[in-house]
Amino acid sequence: MIEEKSTGLCVGQVGINHGPLFPEHELGWLLYQDAEGRGIATEAAIAMRAWAFGVRKLTTLVSYITPDNHRSIGLARRLGAVLDHDAQRPDPEDLVFRHQAP
Repeated sequence: MIEEKSTGLCVGQVGINHGPLFPEHELGWLLYQDAEGRGIATEAAIAMRAWAFGVRKLTTLVSYITPDNHRSIGLARRLGAVLDHDAQRPDPEDLVFRHQAP
């Protein structure tokens, strides 16, 4: 869960997903509407990505994003992820953005 520092309120979630529906480890995020546009998801995703690469020692992550989710596409690009047209995906309509380890 993502907790807003100033209020202690839960404003969303960020995590590494990897289960039967996810062909690869996914860096995923969700932010509640009132918290959007303030950089919170970016900060949380950067921290989770650092943990995944630094502590878990993963070598790559992906983010599965629906084509109409422009905010998430923008965040993936701000994180330096690149579109991977050849990656497996849980939904054939999903875009797959690949995050490389530093």
